[in-house]
Amino acid sequence: MSYLVLKALHIIFVVCWFAGLFYLGRLFIYFKEAENLKDEVQEILQKQYLIMTKRLMYIITWPSTILTTIFGWKMIYQNSNLLTLDWMKMKLLFVFFLIIYTIFSQTLLNQMIAGKIKFSDKILRIWNEVATLLLVSIVFLAVLKSQISWFYAMLYFIAIALVLLGLIKIYKIFYLKK
Repeated sequence: MSYLVLKALHIIFVVCWFAGLFYLGRLFIYFKEAENLKDEVQEILQKQYLIMTKRLMYIITWPSTILTTIFGWKMIYQNSNLLTLDWMKMKLLFVFFLIIYTIFSQTLLNQMIAGKIKFSDKILRIWNEVATLLLVSIVFLAVLKSQISWFYAMLYFIAIALVLLGLIKIYKIFYLKK
């Protein structure tokens, strides 16, 4: 298979992987928020969120994770010089964190299956934004490669994290007013 075909497939499954992670985060939050509703409504909603989350995790997220990894490693196999580049080492580190993130999301799904997520909705909202930070980091590393200073990259990362935390706070303020 040509390198460009591998790259296209890799990018397609990265998009699917992140789509799954972004929606999983929302479903975890909705499941948690349903705990505050009347028993009969809570039961109906949490049952539906669990079905949706299982399908999303097992039909989209995990297969995309696996295929992204396979196509990524095939690209590295075809061009092993990539492993000598600092930006690629950093990208692979962020991908490692993304895989850990996905595994922990499976842990949250396991908690849903058991009937209760142990974390607050606030923590889940912050958790949901970690995927965004990983996406931004990985894309900037893949596109800019070594054209960006590590100092500025770290400043941008921190700035984006603070903006996301601020948006969570603003959402919570407006959500509580309703």
